[in-house]
Amino acid sequence: MNLLAIYHRATDNFCYCLDEDNIVISIKTGYDINKVTLYYCDPFEKGIMGGNHCIVGTPIEMTEVKKLKNHLHWSVKIKPKYKRLVYYFSFENDTEKYYMYEDRFLTPKEFKNFNQRQQLFTFPFMNPVDIFKTPDWVNDTVWYQIFVDRFCNGNPELNPKDVKPWSSPNEKVASKDFYGGDIPGITSKIEYLKDLGITGLYLTPIFEAASNHKYNTTDYSKIDSCFGTDEDMIALVNKAHKNGIKVMLDGVFNHSGEFFKPWQDVLKNGPSSEYYDWFMINEWPFIERGKNAHSGIYYAFAFFDSMPKLNTNNPKVREYIVNILKSWVGKYDIDGLRMDVAGEISHKLCKEIRSALKELKPDFYILGELWHDSTPWLRGDEYDSVMNYMFSDCLSDFWINDEITSLDFEHKINRCYTMYPLQVNKVLFNLLDSHDTIRLATKLNDMAKFYQQLSVLFTMPGTVCIYYGTEVALEGSYDPDCRRCMPWREIFNGVYNDKISIIKQLITLRKTYQALRSNDYEFNNANTNSRIINYIKKDDNDNKIMVTLNVSDKDFDINSILIESKSITVKDILFSNLYENNILKPNGTLIYTFE
Repeated sequence: MNLLAIYHRATDNFCYCLDEDNIVISIKTGYDINKVTLYYCDPFEKGIMGGNHCIVGTPIEMTEVKKLKNHLHWSVKIKPKYKRLVYYFSFENDTEKYYMYEDRFLTPKEFKNFNQRQQLFTFPFMNPVDIFKTPDWVNDTVWYQIFVDRFCNGNPELNPKDVKPWSSPNEKVASKDFYGGDIPGITSKIEYLKDLGITGLYLTPIFEAASNHKYNTTDYSKIDSCFGTDEDMIALVNKAHKNGIKVMLDGVFNHSGEFFKPWQDVLKNGPSSEYYDWFMINEWPFIERGKNAHSGIYYAFAFFDSMPKLNTNNPKVREYIVNILKSWVGKYDIDGLRMDVAGEISHKLCKEIRSALKELKPDFYILGELWHDSTPWLRGDEYDSVMNYMFSDCLSDFWINDEITSLDFEHKINRCYTMYPLQVNKVLFNLLDSHDTIRLATKLNDMAKFYQQLSVLFTMPGTVCIYYGTEVALEGSYDPDCRRCMPWREIFNGVYNDKISIIKQLITLRKTYQALRSNDYEFNNANTNSRIINYIKKDDNDNKIMVTLNVSDKDFDINSILIESKSITVKDILFSNLYENNILKPNGTLIYTFE
């Protein structure tokens, strides 16, 4: 037995409170183990705490198993009667058995004869105030990300200087172009978005900045005059709420823009400025523009001198940011916050933001822009969730590289959903493209594959976000080309009716079937064709829906799918593309109930 492959810790995603009654415990092992049993009991039961040899405890077999590339991930949910817990494990294969305490492995003989104090894994107490709670409504939400300048020009009087005529969907855009999209324009399209099935809006930054993207803020308290006014924003949120749509704003607090007044004061007064320690400055005076960040004179976003990094270690900066955010919630009644460059600001600020905003609005959603393992930010006192770029990477890898198998895909997806607690998985922000990436339609250049990936997006755990224009398969390469203008003329002339209808189907499916939103999924990859993705989703009542994708160049017979050595029969087709008479054609998609 490979004991080196076994890993557990009594924290984070390996041991946590799911709610006030249940604890989830997980452990990783190698593939050489075929049975894991958890033994648990109260630490004071029969004098265990401080005693010599523990009673056996309550055994429970860990039957929830996910396959990772090099490990098996085992999980179980238990209810400690007295809200506290000590536990240990046993592992078995065909020839061996071991026990695992916190500090050692034991053979059955060693376990039987052990007479010292047991160093057991411990969960001291399930304090309700410490339980990681995420907003329930987020799992049910279908988000729509809007890059404001390119969505809709609702009030031409707000147009910036040198605004360009609204471009066609095939026309590329440049990084410094302005097209006049604004907040009244978004408000005017609420009915369209509601009809599409959207229940959440995520807006890129709306506050004063010199750019079209507004990620270089000049004034965090003033909506950019090109986008509208406070009254416009209040009207948008009110109308969205009346139509069942939540609103999330983008907060850029890792860095400011160069025209932010405190930074301008620093440029003028240097170390004498009262704002000098609002930024992360290492040397004075500054050198030639464009070379300071690269030279380490001061820190910035990436190496852009024009985006100096805010010093979120400074209590005055944290107080300023928290007060700004409280004013956004109070003034506009927004429902969520997406934090830009979320991993670089101080953990101290993250904690203060959560405390302040959850006090104002307990079900407020706080989302961090992180592109990697985000465990340090997802312990219940900072973000609710992160942008799940690892999820989109899983799909990209599989569809781009035809040497990757469905088992590889299963391993990658399982990694995404075993990294964090289940309450985080429910609200993970799943997306396939954004203002920072190449558009999905351009990346795949194949509509059948486009709908395959969207089908995975709409049937996996988490919350779903589509980028504006996805419903019409809007094209666009890397930034800035991924920020093309929304083709309203073509939409209302019916050019995209068929494409919009397909997105509506997928949105309706996700909203109708709780199984498609649930954390409960199971891959079934026992197929001769290694490019068939096949998984089952279950709801709380054990109703099941199958998702089958043929990502190969050969026809696939649905009847060849086996469950417990028995073939299945398609019962009700919920969504299909390139499917007929039990044959799923290359790049085909089928979502269905089965017998």
